[in-house]
Amino acid sequence: MDLVKVSKQRLQVIRDDEWISLLTEVSSFCTTHDIPILNMDEIFVVSGRPRCNTQQNTNLHHYRVELFYTVTDMQLQELNNHFLEANTDLLLCMACLNPSNSFVAFDKEKLIRLAKFYPYNFLGTYILALDSQLQNYIFDMHGNDLFLEFQGVNELAEKLVNTGKHETYPLVYLLVKLALTLPIATATVERNFSTMKYIKNELRNRRASHLLQEPPTTITKLLTT
Repeated sequence: MDLVKVSKQRLQVIRDDEWISLLTEVSSFCTTHDIPILNMDEIFVVSGRPRCNTQQNTNLHHYRVELFYTVTDMQLQELNNHFLEANTDLLLCMACLNPSNSFVAFDKEKLIRLAKFYPYNFLGTYILALDSQLQNYIFDMHGNDLFLEFQGVNELAEKLVNTGKHETYPLVYLLVKLALTLPIATATVERNFSTMKYIKNELRNRRASHLLQEPPTTITKLLTT
């Protein structure tokens, strides 16, 4: 999450302060390799279109505003959409299950907060039981050599089952399962939405193509209704 924060700050600095340095670097590259350099004060012309049909913007406006600013804004928006405050909190809480370095990331309060993200799995009384289980669990993990060399939550889950401790600490094991399931569930939902968008676009294109083949009276009737 620190790297996400740094990436967002870096993108913002690039957007606000580094256009001139980018333009200078590109111009230097073009000069070195004998590539023609556009006059940034001239009107931008879309290749293959008459000048009269283009919007009267300069090359500078097109490359700085319509491309450079747009791309950096899209990347910032992408990060903001994926790492909302609630998502960030959820990921930071999930990280407390990491068994690396003898469970150095363990934080009981954050794991209880993680459980509260799943009210259907952890009812009020379960939260109290989880508090007790977490205290016993971390003492058990620190005192058991079988659990000191793991590098990921998936290895932890496997060993909990192999040693039967998933039955000793069922609520802790439920947290582990939820942590392993979340990335897969999120990716599945995103793929489903992408598929739905693709299908909707295909249907819209087919409908538009079908309308173009209809007699003019039919199209007029459809539009008026």
